Amino acid sequence: MKVAVIKYNAGNIRSVAFALERLGVTFTITDDPEEIRSADKVIFPGVGEASTTMQYLTERKLDTVIKNLKQPVLGICLGMQLMCAHSEENNTPCLGIFDETVQFFKPTHQQKVPHMGWNSLNLSKGWLNQDLEGEFVYFVHSYFVPISKQTVATTEYILPFSSALQKGNFYAVQFHPEKSSNAGELVLKSFFEKSR
Repeated sequence: MKVAVIKYNAGNIRSVAFALERLGVTFTITDDPEEIRSADKVIFPGVGEASTTMQYLTERKLDTVIKNLKQPVLGICLGMQLMCAHSEENNTPCLGIFDETVQFFKPTHQQKVPHMGWNSLNLSKGWLNQDLEGEFVYFVHSYFVPISKQTVATTEYILPFSSALQKGNFYAVQFHPEKSSNAGELVLKSFFEKSR
């Protein structure tokens, strides 16, 4: 199995690489369109800011490449948000794979932004291993994707939001599986083993 990890100005590519190494997955970190297109599976990670990342992708024509991929693609954190139609972060048009607009969390007296730390998954349906129901995974984000028909898992912080999405061959998680211990490994295995 050939796995491509999309390289761009993201802060967590090394931690994703370490997680894949622990699973024994062979992968290439690349921004080469042909390498990405020819991979069996693609991971689209991300930590960063939406508009500068979209600019990086657009300059290299990776925005078009990602949207047109036919193999399974996994977006992580900012990767998931950029797969949506639009982000409130600097009013950024995104890839439009999912129909939603990414929104900013409005902090409360009890709950601050960013949402940072461990929180639980509530599974509805879809590609995630059902053993993940109620499991805790690691989040760091100030923006969220609202719940929609493409939501396959939810989490509650300030309000319920989409913690995992799926549409066709596109899979996405808001949390960081590479930082989520055993539950995170199970998420990655769900993607590698079950997505076709």
